[in-house]
Amino acid sequence: MSEDIKPEGPGGDRLRESVAVSAGSRRLRLAALIAARAVLFLFFAPAVVILIYAVVPPPVTPLMLIRAVDGHGISKDWVPLERISPHLQRAVIAAEDGKFCLHGGFDWQAVDSAIERRRQGGRVVGASTISMQTAKNLFLWPARTYFRKGGEAYITVWLETLLSKRRILELYLNVIEFGPGLYGAEAAARHYFKVSAADLSPSQAAQLASVLPSPLNWRPSPGGRAGTIEVRARSVQLGSDGPC
Repeated sequence: MSEDIKPEGPGGDRLRESVAVSAGSRRLRLAALIAARAVLFLFFAPAVVILIYAVVPPPVTPLMLIRAVDGHGISKDWVPLERISPHLQRAVIAAEDGKFCLHGGFDWQAVDSAIERRRQGGRVVGASTISMQTAKNLFLWPARTYFRKGGEAYITVWLETLLSKRRILELYLNVIEFGPGLYGAEAAARHYFKVSAADLSPSQAAQLASVLPSPLNWRPSPGGRAGTIEVRARSVQLGSDGPC
């Protein structure tokens, strides 16, 4: 039996090409939609988490998990700001960010100084504010890379936009690393001085603040950097309901 095969019309090739182009366009639109949603998620995700942290203590941070994997463990105990000694509040501001109540997250004068030191071949230090350190500790990792610093700056903008200075300092003093496996003022005060964070003396507070630049390597001790911080802390004025 012979099979009757009809020749394809002159528009057949063009029809197949049109169908292929249409399918390719749909795939491109789908990829663009997925990419746009991913960008929106990355853009707004920090803001959503920060709004949660405005009222809820962070359960854990990336740094805590990294240190735990390294074998340091996790010792922390959240306490509200009113149960953290004003001496420690003044000490960390004096040591880490003297303009905390004046800037919007970035100390541009310190940034300019750090850039100039980098141009001269020096090590970049001293440009990270309390807000920036809080952003890093809540969301990021400790590596010194431009990518991480960019993320830190972006999250800092959200922190300063959505939270009060009081809440930022409260978060900072509860998640900051004070030693191997030690996070927050309460855990550090009890570990090093056998007192609560509320009962820290000016000297003890200054000693705790002195280890913040290198908590894995430095331990609280009187004199030296701690003595300088204690003197500077006396000039830090706290507000009636928080640092500012």
